[in-house]
Amino acid sequence: MIAPPPSPVSTGPAPPRPRGDISSAVVAVSRGDPCELPTSAEAVRADPYGDDLQLALYSLYELHYWGFEGVDPRREWDPRLLSLRSALEDHFLDALRHDVARAGRSVGRALDDLLAEPARDDGSSVTHYLQHHGELWQLREYAAIRSLYHLKEADPHVWVVPRLRGRAKAGMVAVEFDEFGAGRAEDIHATLFANLMADLGLDGTYGRYLDAAPAEALATVNLMSLFGLHRLWRGALVGHFASVEVTSSPASRRLARAMHRTGAGPAAERFYDEHVEADAVHEQVVRREVIGGLLADEPGLEPDVVFGIDTTAELDRRLAATLLEAWRHGRTALKTPLTAPSRSRAPE
Repeated sequence: MIAPPPSPVSTGPAPPRPRGDISSAVVAVSRGDPCELPTSAEAVRADPYGDDLQLALYSLYELHYWGFEGVDPRREWDPRLLSLRSALEDHFLDALRHDVARAGRSVGRALDDLLAEPARDDGSSVTHYLQHHGELWQLREYAAIRSLYHLKEADPHVWVVPRLRGRAKAGMVAVEFDEFGAGRAEDIHATLFANLMADLGLDGTYGRYLDAAPAEALATVNLMSLFGLHRLWRGALVGHFASVEVTSSPASRRLARAMHRTGAGPAAERFYDEHVEADAVHEQVVRREVIGGLLADEPGLEPDVVFGIDTTAELDRRLAATLLEAWRHGRTALKTPLTAPSRSRAPE
C-alpha cells in the first residue's frame, strides 16, 4: 500500500507581510493561491540587498526550516519556487561578488583581518556602541533582529556536515555539539537566546520579529541558508562559520557587559557569557580542524572559504551601518517599533 502524503500542517510562524511584488508572489504561491511568479528577468531588476528580494529569499529558505503556518510542507520542493529562488540567489551572489572582490587573498590573511578588526572601535561596530552607549531599548531591538538567526542557531551550518570528511567533519560536529547544548536540551543555544529574550521582555517565539527586521538583517541569515543548501558552496559555508566563531568571543564579551550595565537580566547576560569562553575554543577547532582539514582534502576551495569570510563581513557591515544610523539619531532601526516594557522606552 502506498502511504498517503503528509497532511499540510505546519507548526511554523505566520507567513510574513510582503514588501513588494516578488515577496508578495512568493507568499501567495506558497499558500497555494493562484498567482504568477515573477520571471527571472523581472527578479534580477530588484535591488539585490533590498526588502523585496531579501524577504522573498528568506521566505523561500524558511520552507526548508519550520515552514509557515498554513503552508503545505510539499511547497519546499515546488519546482516553480525553486526556479525563482535560483534566479534570486544568482542576483544576490553577483552583487556580493562585485562588492567583496579581493583577488588572491589567502584564508590565513582573511582570518587575521577578522581578528584585527574587533580590537579597535572605529565607530562602525554595533557591539562597541552597545557596550559603551547602548540603552535598553536598543539592546531589545538588537535581540529582536538577531533572533532571526539565534532561534535557529547552528541549523544552517549543519547542512555542510554530509559534504565534509575526515578532520573537517569531526571538527565541525564537535563545535556543533556544543551549539546544540552538548546533549542537554536546556543548554541548546537557541533555547538560551529565547531565555535572553524573555529577560528583555521580548517574545521568544520562532520567527516572531520577521516583519520587524530590516532587509540588512534578512540578508545576513539568507547568506547562511544559501551557502548551506548548496553543496557547491560548502567552502563558503565553512568560511562563514569561521567568521562567526572568530569574531564571536570578543563581541560576546562586549554584549555581556552591555547587558550587565543596563540591567537586562541574568539570562540575557548568560547567553553572551556562554559564548565568550566556548567560542574562543571553537575558533581554534575551526581554524585547525575544519578549515585545515577541508583545505587538506580540497585545496581548490580556498577562494570559496575566503568568499564566505568576506561576504559575511560585508553583510555585517551593512547591518551595522543601518542600526547605528538609526540609534545615533534616537530612532528605531526596526520596520515596526517594539512594544516597550515598563522599564524601557523605545522611540516611536
